[in-house]
Amino acid sequence: MSRIRVLVVDDSVVVRRLVSDVLAADPRIEVVGTAANGRVALAKIPQVNPDIVTLDIEMPVLDGLETLVELRALYPRLPVVMFSTLTERGASATLDALERGASDYVTKPANVGSVTASMDAVRAQLVPKIVGLCSRLLPPDPSVVRPSSASAALVAGRTPPAPARTAPGGPPARVDVLAIGVSTGGPDALTTVLTALPADLPVPVVVVQHMPPVFTKQFADRLNAKCALTVREAAVGDALLPGQVLIAPGDYHLKLRRSGTSVLSSLDQGTPENYCRPAVDVLFRSVAATYGAGVLAVVLTGMGADGARGSGDIVAAGGRVIVQDEATSVVWGMPGAVVSAGHAEQVLPLGAVAGAILERVRRGRPAAPFRTTEGGAAPWRSAAMPSRS
Repeated sequence: MSRIRVLVVDDSVVVRRLVSDVLAADPRIEVVGTAANGRVALAKIPQVNPDIVTLDIEMPVLDGLETLVELRALYPRLPVVMFSTLTERGASATLDALERGASDYVTKPANVGSVTASMDAVRAQLVPKIVGLCSRLLPPDPSVVRPSSASAALVAGRTPPAPARTAPGGPPARVDVLAIGVSTGGPDALTTVLTALPADLPVPVVVVQHMPPVFTKQFADRLNAKCALTVREAAVGDALLPGQVLIAPGDYHLKLRRSGTSVLSSLDQGTPENYCRPAVDVLFRSVAATYGAGVLAVVLTGMGADGARGSGDIVAAGGRVIVQDEATSVVWGMPGAVVSAGHAEQVLPLGAVAGAILERVRRGRPAAPFRTTEGGAAPWRSAAMPSRS
């Protein structure tokens, strides 16, 4: 059986040994080398020919970000998982790394109290990401449900998209909220989709991106600086407004509730689902219960199956689900699970997702172009919608 070849890069002897021992204990993985800094790592890559690299951010000689830039120029398709600290500085550096082409990241164990606990934390975080990013190198997992023939045909483009579902007894349901679920590869995917949406988008957007605390706030701030939409980390009691994106904070489930004529956000630390908090399934169930047939959901790249059950709730309520295709996904776990369950109405390359969203949102609204520049509000813009400073 072929194994995934890993190069471990960290300036700490203790961390290199800990990570190497954890990975070597997994029969699917082989540690083919270690390096104490980026310069040594770049020299070792052609010697040991790794399938994936784990890369520390803070190192002497050549740090993780500088190493990543050179590595991407030489090996554009080699997966790289960053090792970062669960701090504001670590979050900022990790987001910089993701923008520079890192495939994913894990956070270093902190305050765990023992070597055994540290190893358990690394095993729980790192091994699934290595296996997910390099799954093509391993034999097929018989426990994984493959898409049905109908779903496979949809993915292959051999059947047209399903017709828009209708609200009971009425015309096709108008989209009233956009809900997005994403994980591995999400920062780039979300940036691609959200930056293509206009400031006067007539519906609110709610997002679950699998990220720890601190990271989600910084990620929301970065998106806000790049998008025409207003983007921020969700807080308890936020009103859902057109043109505004609320991102679930790390370690909190994001749910919605009606209060009079408004819809408000709520947060809780309920039991993780799919080993995740926030979980896409939790959000999707909540938007289905709150908005019914008015939900448009999008599932982007990500490991695991979070969002598949929630997509079923959305479809049962009359809503629709679009997923990112396998070719443009970093990991086609979450989108693939939705397709396998038969809940995907369309399977699209990442670059086509924003256009599909706009087409759906325009249905049932005045036939006027969306405007992203100054000079008057679109006819559907809410007077209560906050302006950006």
